[in-house]
Amino acid sequence: MRIFKKTKMQMLQDLVERYRKKHNATSVNLRDVAAWAVREKEYEPEHRSTIKLLTQDLAAALREVYFTDPQGRRVRKKHAERVWREVHEGKQEQLVFWHDITEATRSQMQAAFQQRRHGVVMDCRQLKCDVDSYNENYNKGVPIQMWFDFREDLADAAHGQSDN
Repeated sequence: MRIFKKTKMQMLQDLVERYRKKHNATSVNLRDVAAWAVREKEYEPEHRSTIKLLTQDLAAALREVYFTDPQGRRVRKKHAERVWREVHEGKQEQLVFWHDITEATRSQMQAAFQQRRHGVVMDCRQLKCDVDSYNENYNKGVPIQMWFDFREDLADAAHGQSDN
């Protein structure tokens, strides 16, 4: 018999489900789940998690660096580019390099922009799948409509008109 060890993601997903059941909750605030897990010793981070957590915090901080360009636009200054490199014997690791838009090369920025665009596309793809499933399986009212043509949204945002 083969025993499969759960991945970290599966363990974290199980942790949220245990919290939901314990608190009889249909919706959860992840800060509450994390506080409960640490308090109840349901979760203890690995030592190497400190570097991973700091890396994530540093990335979040860099995503918040903006400046105003000569045309008056608020522009994100730091951009991430994921690069794969061979470690040894066909094994690869992913590195993330953060570039300053005012100093990066064209190829660095093109890669960073394409990777970010791909992330947007994948978010839209998943959103469409989620909306379609909800409408077909759980929605008892008028179907929720999602439009994925963002031209009007971008034009409105360029003129300072936003839904937010």
